[in-house]
Amino acid sequence: MQANHQETIFEIIKKQIGKESLGVVVGEVLSISQDAVYRRSRGETLLTIYEIEKLSNHFNFSVDSIFGLRKNNVLFNFKPLEEFDFSMDVYLEGLLENVKMLKAQKNPELLLSVNNIAMFQLLNYPHLVRFKLFFWAKTYLRVPGYENVLFDYEKISPKTFNTGLEALKVYCTIPSKEIYDSEFLRGFVREIYYYYSSRLIKDPKYALYLLEVLDRFVDHLKLQAIAGKKFVSTTKPPANGNGFEMYYNETNNGNGTTYYHSENGEGLYIAHNMMNYVYTTDKEYIQDSLTTLNKQIDNSSMISSINEKERNKYFFQLKNTINGVRLKIEADLSLEE
Repeated sequence: MQANHQETIFEIIKKQIGKESLGVVVGEVLSISQDAVYRRSRGETLLTIYEIEKLSNHFNFSVDSIFGLRKNNVLFNFKPLEEFDFSMDVYLEGLLENVKMLKAQKNPELLLSVNNIAMFQLLNYPHLVRFKLFFWAKTYLRVPGYENVLFDYEKISPKTFNTGLEALKVYCTIPSKEIYDSEFLRGFVREIYYYYSSRLIKDPKYALYLLEVLDRFVDHLKLQAIAGKKFVSTTKPPANGNGFEMYYNETNNGNGTTYYHSENGEGLYIAHNMMNYVYTTDKEYIQDSLTTLNKQIDNSSMISSINEKERNKYFFQLKNTINGVRLKIEADLSLEE
């Protein structure tokens, strides 16, 4: 292995660990002394193939990108479905861990292309998150154990609520540019109606409650767009920080993409299998994706802080979509009474 490759590996690690001790962190991963770590970081001792594998797995970097192997191929990390725990607690803990890691970096920023639902924003309303996870597990993936279970109201535990709230608060402090399209929420509304019409909700009237909460979600998103700041529902926007640039794309975003960058590095998450995701730090792929995201912004209208007419039109369309399904369910329920 060339010395510059080894130097690149340690530069990637240094950016991720920030102020933590390189000797301590890498020493624990490789089970070697701090002195041995620093000999490797200076290039006096070459990393073995087994050590490179351990570091690559632990710090989530692409060996291919470092060695310049296999052009046009990209290494992604993902969590296989058989390893996925569909409980709300575990899902929220994963979101919290990821957003805290990003927040720990220096001057982090987010750029999102939102497809159907903005999961971090949805954390303002935990019952909607719970429905989304249930729908994903039961209907799309047909996870064993969900076959004969109907969706029903369930009180959110304090632990679950606090985990989601903490993740939401951290997300709100990271400045973001977010692109929303004309299909936003339409799929979510159709999912609620599908469960209602298929009698997959134990109490059919609970579908109306979900739509009511979704309506509140839209109201809160609009308040953030007006302020140009992200903040937790039922609270007020802060005087400083929490920057929120919201863009309206009149066509279709295609997929959900989250790009982040900081002084420590950059990475890309892409929606995968509905609510799962794949992740990469491949520089060429990230640059290619970032070019596309910036073009999406160029073709979109900024509706946060400015452009009141366009903003009002967009949010009217969102609420009209929700209200149309609400009226349909109310009419149907009235015939059953």
